[in-house]
Amino acid sequence: MNMNQMLAASGVDTFLTVMIIILLVVAAIFVGLYFLGRKMQKRQSEQKQQMDAVAQTVSMLVIDKKKMRLKECTSLPKQVLEQTPKYLRRAKMPIVKAKVGPRVMTLMSDPQVFEQLPVKQEVKVVVSGLYITSIKSVRGGAVPAAPKKKGIFSKLRRKAQNKMNEMNQPDKKSKKKK
Repeated sequence: MNMNQMLAASGVDTFLTVMIIILLVVAAIFVGLYFLGRKMQKRQSEQKQQMDAVAQTVSMLVIDKKKMRLKECTSLPKQVLEQTPKYLRRAKMPIVKAKVGPRVMTLMSDPQVFEQLPVKQEVKVVVSGLYITSIKSVRGGAVPAAPKKKGIFSKLRRKAQNKMNEMNQPDKKSKKKK
């Protein structure tokens, strides 16, 4: 073997070694994520059971609802802020201001329930502590369906259709000149 062949063979060997190491690292990450996901799923199911055990049906008048950061919401107890993970303190959470009996309270809501909650209406909801988990009924009507979110392609299609309609309509000024 001459020197060029040896250098080419060693280059292929190092490339294969690097690729094998990368594949092993990726496989180890996937295995770790699998076990972490199972652990988190068990923890979530335990918490859901605890929330269902404490849940009560309450009638309330929804005054206002907003998505805001927990730091900005001053009416929540300090204990709630201390118990939330640090990554969730900066995230926008669905906050509902409602009148429960004679008291005005600030409650957190499930994101799906938040979309369905009507403002300025009396609602029967299932509450677990300060967390609204579901809607039972709305006074004076049925529970509203969650608004259907539009995908990015439907938005782009609508914008393109609007542009085409603008281009196809003749200008009124050009007709007057003729």
